[in-house]
Amino acid sequence: MEGQIQVRIFPDGRIVAETKGIKGEKCTDYIKILEELLHAETVESSYTEEFYEVEQVQIKQNQRIDLHKKE
Repeated sequence: MEGQIQVRIFPDGRIVAETKGIKGEKCTDYIKILEELLHAETVESSYTEEFYEVEQVQIKQNQRIDLHKKE
C-alpha cells in the first residue's frame, strides 16, 4: 500500500488529517506541507500505531562481472 493522507474539513473550519501507510517518523514530514496547503496551523497532534512501526526496505544488489576482462 502506498502512503496516503486523509484530510477532513468540518463545517466549523476544523481540519483533521491522518496518514495511512506511512511508517515511522516520515509521517511528520507532511505536517508543514499540509499547513501550507491548507493555510492552517497544527493545534494538536497524535501518533497512529504506524508511527511506532519500522519501515522495511528491500535492497536488491546487482553485481556485474566482465568475463572478457584480462588481468
